[in-house]
Amino acid sequence: MPSRISDSFRAHHSQKYFDLNLIKELPESHAWTSSSDDHYASENSRDFDSIPVIDLDNNNNVLEHIGHACKKWGAFQIINHSIPEKLLQAIEVAGQSLFSLPMQQKLKASRSPEGVTGYGVARISSFFPKLMWSEGFTIVGSPIEHARQLWPKDYKKFCEIIEEYEKEMEKLAGRLMWLMLGSLGITKEDVKWAFGPKGGCAALQLNSYPACPDPGRAMGLAAHTDSTILTILHQNNTSGLQVYQEESSGWVTVPPIQGALVVNVGDLLHILSNGSYPSILHRAIVNRTQHRLSVAYLYGPPSGVRVSPLSKLVDQKHPPLYKAVTWSEYLGTKAKHFDKALSSVRLCVPLSGFTDAKDHNGVQVG
Repeated sequence: MPSRISDSFRAHHSQKYFDLNLIKELPESHAWTSSSDDHYASENSRDFDSIPVIDLDNNNNVLEHIGHACKKWGAFQIINHSIPEKLLQAIEVAGQSLFSLPMQQKLKASRSPEGVTGYGVARISSFFPKLMWSEGFTIVGSPIEHARQLWPKDYKKFCEIIEEYEKEMEKLAGRLMWLMLGSLGITKEDVKWAFGPKGGCAALQLNSYPACPDPGRAMGLAAHTDSTILTILHQNNTSGLQVYQEESSGWVTVPPIQGALVVNVGDLLHILSNGSYPSILHRAIVNRTQHRLSVAYLYGPPSGVRVSPLSKLVDQKHPPLYKAVTWSEYLGTKAKHFDKALSSVRLCVPLSGFTDAKDHNGVQVG
C-alpha cells in the first residue's frame, strides 16, 4: 500500500472515519438508540455474576473446570498463564501509541477495501445502519509494512513488541486448545493437523474505545461471535466487555482482572465439538470518562485444513451437525451470511438424530 493517501481515497472514506477523541456530542451516525431507549447499552445487563476465573498452574481439576466453563459460558478468564505482566503492559503502550496518532497519519496504514490487515473500523460495521464507537488495527504475521507507514523513522520498537506478543500468544493458544479439546476427551492423536509448533494460524486485533459523550446511546462493538477456534483477549483496566448468558437471557459484564486474560470459544471450536461448546456472543460497550483498549489474539486452524465435528464426538445418537469447512471458507461465509453463518454450514440431521446441542449463530469479528 502506498504511504500517501490519494484524494479519491480520502473522499471515499470521509464519511466513514471520525476522530472520536475530538467529538463532544454524539453524532446521529453513531446513535444506536434514541435518548429514551438505552436497549443496546444496558438491556438485562448484570454485574454481579460473570464468567469463571481459572488458575492454569494451581488447579488439579483444570480440564473439568475448563469443560464446565466452555459448556455453560463459552468463555472464561485465566490467571497464571505464563504471559509476562511486562509484555501485557508493553502491548498496551504499543496500542496507545498507535491510536493516539493523528487521524491523517493512521489512515496511511488504512486497511484496503478487500484487505485483512491495517487500520480501520470493525469489519462487521457494514451490516449495521449505525457506526460503532471504536477503531481497530489488524495484524496478520509481521506488522512491519504498516508500522513503517505509521512511524517512518521509528517503527522497530512497535514491531518488536507485536512479534514478541504473537510468539507468546501462539504458545498459549496451543496449550489452551489442547485443554479445551482435552476436556472433551480429545487427544493429539484425534487432531493430528494441530500437532507441532506451527499448529495454527492467527491474527492480532487491537481495539480502541475512546471515552464517549453519550455512552448509553452508543455501541463500542456490536454483538458477535468469533470465527476462530479460540480467542485470547487482553483488556486494560477499563470495563466494557460483556457476554450473553443464554440461561438468564442477559448481558454479563466481564470485569478486568489485573494480569488475567479472557478466553472464548469461537465458531470453529463449536463445530469441532459438534455443538457441545457454544461460540459465545459478546460485545463491547463504552463509558463517558475512560478510554478502553483491548488486544484480541484470534487463533484458528492451519490454512487448507477442513474443520468438521471430531469423529470421537460423533455416533448414532450424536450425528455430525456441521459440514467440513476451512477457516478461509468460513470467513467468506460469514462475510456473506453474517449472523446466519453457522446455520448455513449446518447439516440436515433427521429429527431422531438431534441432540441437545445448541446452535449459536455468529457474526464476523472486526
